Amino acid sequence: MPASNPINLTPDLLLRAYAAGLFPMAESADDPELFWVEPRLRGIFPLDAMMISRSLAKAIRSDRFEVRIDADFDAVIEGCAAIGPSRPSTWINETIRNAYRDMFRYGHVHTVETYRDEVLVGGLYGVSIGGAFFGESMFHRETDASKIAVAHLAARLIRGGYTLLDAQFVTPHLATLGAVEISRDRYRRLLAKAIDRPAKFNPNADRMSGADVLAVIRQASSSGEALTAS
Repeated sequence: MPASNPINLTPDLLLRAYAAGLFPMAESADDPELFWVEPRLRGIFPLDAMMISRSLAKAIRSDRFEVRIDADFDAVIEGCAAIGPSRPSTWINETIRNAYRDMFRYGHVHTVETYRDEVLVGGLYGVSIGGAFFGESMFHRETDASKIAVAHLAARLIRGGYTLLDAQFVTPHLATLGAVEISRDRYRRLLAKAIDRPAKFNPNADRMSGADVLAVIRQASSSGEALTAS
């Protein structure tokens, strides 16, 4: 609901909010006020049921984009906040930029970035708490650049022992990758289990090839261990 007073988005407040199932948004980039959101239907990616189409699998396997982790937070959030034909407005205002930049410095926010010829062409950022990762926003400037970032993220989370990948809301774009809606109550149960789970994002881990990413996702799908339990 809308905030009646300015919200001081400290890292501690943000971590407590995410652990309670809330996340902040602004009405627009020019609106300084923030409000907390807790959707009635929550979007998640079941890590044991990621959907990778044949064409996307081919693109992932080709390694046509270089994937980097936590290399340039400012460029990623700038890309996520950019307004264009496919995104006429943004909820990312200056307060959110600054707050998540602080979270990034403290190691609570991570980015997955896709590059072609040293140029950033897509990426995403999100918050990590225990075994839960909360995807905040993503962007692409080339076909499949953000989808490949999501696939690399999912594989890294699976390897790191995460059990929850929160997408907040399901869009047609996210649905093609396997995002689904679940009830608020079910989300809270999954969240409570995930945040107490030891997990490692490990941004300095060895780079995963596209073939590695597909193998990890397929193994998780065949074992069916991640988010199916209520």
